[in-house]
Amino acid sequence: MKIQILSAAENDIEAGYRFYESQDPGLGSYFLDSLYSDIRSANEPLELICQI
Repeated sequence: MKIQILSAAENDIEAGYRFYESQDPGLGSYFLDSLYSDIRSANEPLELICQI
């Protein structure tokens, strides 16, 4: 599966980063790291996730 981030979503991601960063410095980076980690995981083949 290929995931594409649309420009509208990029704007939302940037707004999320700014929001979390304003709450606590470094939290915005954690937000991005977590989000992109989830996206990378969703791109992995199912066989790698569900090994028998």
